[in-house]
Amino acid sequence: MAGTVSIKVYDQIGNLVKVLVNEHQPQGEHSVAFDAAKLASGVYFYRISVGNFSETKKMVLLR
Repeated sequence: MAGTVSIKVYDQIGNLVKVLVNEHQPQGEHSVAFDAAKLASGVYFYRISVGNFSETKKMVLLR
């Protein structure tokens, strides 16, 4: 589905940490690099949104 794609990373208490993508993209497979060098180890959440679809997943950052 082509549309405006948004990928945002949040900390455990819901603070926005990083916006990875926020732009219109054509349909297809895409990738994005996430530089977490300045983040502490811990649990983070990322939300992917495009059109009416939105999904939040958990990730663990270990150093």
